[in-house]
Amino acid sequence: MTSKKDNTTCGKSKGCAHDHSGATGPGVDEKITQTLGQIRHKLLVMSGKGGVGKSSISAALALVLASRGYQVGLLDVDIHGPSLAGMMGVKGLLDLTTDQKVLPKTVTPYLKVISMQSLMQNKDQAVIWRGPAKSGVIRQFIGEAQWGRLDFLIIDAPPGTGDEPLSVAQTIPEAKAVIVTTPQEVALADVRKSINFCRAIHLDMLGLIENMGPFACPCCGKPISLFKSNGGQATAAQMEVPFLGTLPFDPKVVKTFDDGLPLELFAAAPAFVKALEAAVEKIVSGVEE
Repeated sequence: MTSKKDNTTCGKSKGCAHDHSGATGPGVDEKITQTLGQIRHKLLVMSGKGGVGKSSISAALALVLASRGYQVGLLDVDIHGPSLAGMMGVKGLLDLTTDQKVLPKTVTPYLKVISMQSLMQNKDQAVIWRGPAKSGVIRQFIGEAQWGRLDFLIIDAPPGTGDEPLSVAQTIPEAKAVIVTTPQEVALADVRKSINFCRAIHLDMLGLIENMGPFACPCCGKPISLFKSNGGQATAAQMEVPFLGTLPFDPKVVKTFDDGLPLELFAAAPAFVKALEAAVEKIVSGVEE
């Protein structure tokens, strides 16, 4: 329901702008099966807490994979705080085909994106949905999107272990998790919960990636650590999950995505991209296995 006073939206109430009819049932299950049958690898990017750069990592992973010639889809299932549309520089509402399939927005010939943000007339609109409504729209995003054939579908989930990552895991049981953390203990404590969440629901993990790691001082070249060093690697070893690598902190990564200019990432943050490419090598090896 849309309110003039607070401009909020309720997913299942009268006046909701989005159609949730058919979000469950055999018809949707069949569409989901058909859609997933055209996608080779599905990656669920997760984090234990917000603020660790999970969406930036999702976007950067998609860009690096696409730059290697893979066909990549980027799906934002953060219902309450979608950001990928703006980060990837796509504007306007999503279009539909004549048979009511959702058309992803094109970033490059190798990269497409769907974000909840592209369903809202007002990007500042608050989405107030209960669990079943969120699960329903995620299933629709997966089953009714015309992705075509993809090598990778990267799914950016909200932080934590709530409805959205659980819905993705139940809808796409063959998905594999990439878990993002930062080196400080408060993030690592939450990432351990994410790892245990994956184990509890039998979701395969490709590994842990540490963001905002040490970077070279622009003046003297010596390494600077915003947080403690090697926390992610130590946690990966402790929890017995693969460690995908550490990405250096770089404010140019933030600026690139804030400006909606994702293709400038490669020139703006070469050290970050180089570290991410090493992580991508491990991810590609992991999914091929």
